Amino acid sequence: MDFFYYFFKYAFLFLFFFSFGTYVLHHLFVAFWFKTQNLKKRYNAQWALVTGSSSGIGKALAFKLARQGLNVVLVALGDKLLDDTFEEFKAAFPKQQFRKVPANLGKDGYLPEISRATEDVDVQIVFCNAGYLLTGFFHNRTLEELMLNLNCNAISGVQITHLFVGRMVAKKLPGCVVFTSSAAAVMPSPFSVQYAATKSFISAFGASLAPEIKPHGIDVLVFHPSPVASRFYDKAHKIDMLDFFKQFAVAPEDLPDTVFASIGRTIWRDIGPTAISFRCLMKILDYNFLSFMASLFSKYLPDFKRQQAAEAAAEKGSKKA
Repeated sequence: MDFFYYFFKYAFLFLFFFSFGTYVLHHLFVAFWFKTQNLKKRYNAQWALVTGSSSGIGKALAFKLARQGLNVVLVALGDKLLDDTFEEFKAAFPKQQFRKVPANLGKDGYLPEISRATEDVDVQIVFCNAGYLLTGFFHNRTLEELMLNLNCNAISGVQITHLFVGRMVAKKLPGCVVFTSSAAAVMPSPFSVQYAATKSFISAFGASLAPEIKPHGIDVLVFHPSPVASRFYDKAHKIDMLDFFKQFAVAPEDLPDTVFASIGRTIWRDIGPTAISFRCLMKILDYNFLSFMASLFSKYLPDFKRQQAAEAAAEKGSKKA
């Protein structure tokens, strides 16, 4: 009996350490030992590129890069917001160069534009940040809406990464590629199916790419921010869980220091209490088990009933029309 007692006791402690210990110790080490770093100096770089850079996290990242003396290519939807951001950067940093590339990353045609805008410079620092949230029932979205979202949130990151990593490897230049993922990437997320799925892809893509290009001197970071106080949620349906976690939202300007400190020192970085708590939860509960339980009880959730009511109202309205 003593043998089995000690066997299971130490087996449990062993598994607990490797499940939680490796996660917590690594994150604590990166968080408290490493401080933010100057990417211009680290990679001897002159140019950086940021997608989704006209507002929110992307703009905060681009501003941090510019403060470090880097020239920045701003890629975002071609609207007044991009024009205003471009002029703001030029006025704030008159000694540096900025280029704007109006692009809808949900549609075809953006990659040649980005390639042409950067063909005469060496972009060594790439932030694939663009993305947006679709909420509500998956089946109520048109296929066109879903594909636009898939292309922007996931496919654009693959294409842009392929372009610039290929150039860096060919020229033997060091650099980094940074992906903005989400706390939603690590767990089932009903009522925001497409968002969670695309962010899961980005997280897995970055983690799988990192070992391939690290030997070339190119670092990969995927960061999972907790909710951020920005326009990101403006068009989202009312979702109770989302509203709850938005209470703990941080300003976009609070993220860059942590992101920059993590580059080259880890692959995944969870930022904020929501992201960290989600990762810890998934070390306690099996992903499949959580998804199965959610499927059993989702119909009793207020969010499910709210989406059902909205669906019924839309059907009623279409019949009247």
